[in-house]
Formats: sequence, structure tokens, C-alpha cells
Amino acid sequence: MTRGTLYILSAPSGAGKTSLLKALRERDGALHVSISHTTRSMRPGEEDGLHYHFIDKVRFEEKVEQGDFLEHAEVFGNYYGTDETGVRDQLASGQDTVLEIDWQGAQQVRRRFPEAVSIFILPPSPEALYDRLSNRGQDSESVIRGRMDQAVCEMSHYGEFDYLVINDDFDQALDELAAIVVSQRLRISPQSERHAEMLGRLLDGSAG
Repeated sequence: MTRGTLYILSAPSGAGKTSLLKALRERDGALHVSISHTTRSMRPGEEDGLHYHFIDKVRFEEKVEQGDFLEHAEVFGNYYGTDETGVRDQLASGQDTVLEIDWQGAQQVRRRFPEAVSIFILPPSPEALYDRLSNRGQDSESVIRGRMDQAVCEMSHYGEFDYLVINDDFDQALDELAAIVVSQRLRISPQSERHAEMLGRLLDGSAG
């Protein structure tokens, strides 16, 4: 069985990463997302086990001590972590798997999975990023400014990634993400495994 490809998708808050990933999964049913653990509160419309595994801080720290997480980080006072066993099982079963994590988590994952394909998403301008953060209507001006400052720090790490997508036009950014996934599936190693029988017949040269 062809082993799945591990993708790392990172972006500053407000760049549109979650919306793009949702649309990409709707287009590509063979792409799976690893469900992270988090200590933050569940938001309206979210479901435990579907959007995140919601756990308390004590249980999260226990999992850190047990070495369960492939990566983990603190973001705005909340903890997030990716279960390593779950990711390895998905890849071993041939599932292309996406980790939606920040640049710190990406660094941790690359140390364990140097073959992972990493993608960074940027907004087209600081003004666009500010507008997107403001339009959520959930945060105060001081919180938005804090997120903007954090975004500058996060965006400075874009050079550590394999691919860079600018989310100015949503449909174009989505097409570019899809193209990255397709290009990985067309690489020699996975294609050779998928089409071993056909390649054998072609190289044998016999018809019928």
C-alpha cells in the first residue's frame, strides 16, 4: 500500500487557512485532517472529536509527559497538540494527512517527519489582515492589535516552508493548494507503487 503524504499547513490568524482547508477537503475527498487536542473552550458550532479533542490542562500535561504528542504549543494562553500515533496510523493506511498547526509546531514535526510537505499561507497586505481580524466581531481593539503583532512574528517564518500561497483571491489560493497536493501524488515513488502492474506491462512490451 502506498504510504500517505504528510502536509503541514501554517498561517497567521486571519490569513484564511481554515476556510481554505475546508474548501480543499470538499474538493479532495482523499485528503484527511488530523484532529488536534486543545485546552481552549469549545466555540459555538464546534463538536468534540470533530473539530478538536477538547481536554483540560491537567490531562494535556499528562499527555505531554507521556510523549503522546508529535508537536504541541501554547497559543494565546491555550494549549494545542497533535497525537503522534493517530498521524502515523493515518499515513500507514495510505491517507494523505494535513496538520493545521503554527510555525512552532511545524518545526517540531519536521524533525520527526523531514519528508513532510509544508505550506505557508499569507494575506496580501497588513490592511487585509487587519480587516479580516476586525470583521470577526469577536475581539476588542486591543486583542486585534495583539493578534496583529503576533502575526508579524509568525509571518517572519514563511521561509522555513516548502510552498508559499498568498490568499488574496480565495479561488486562486484554493487552486494553488490543490495543485500542490496533486503534484505530490504525481511524484515517481507513489506513482510507481500505485501503477506497478501497468508499468510492468508497459515495460514488458507485450499487448493483449
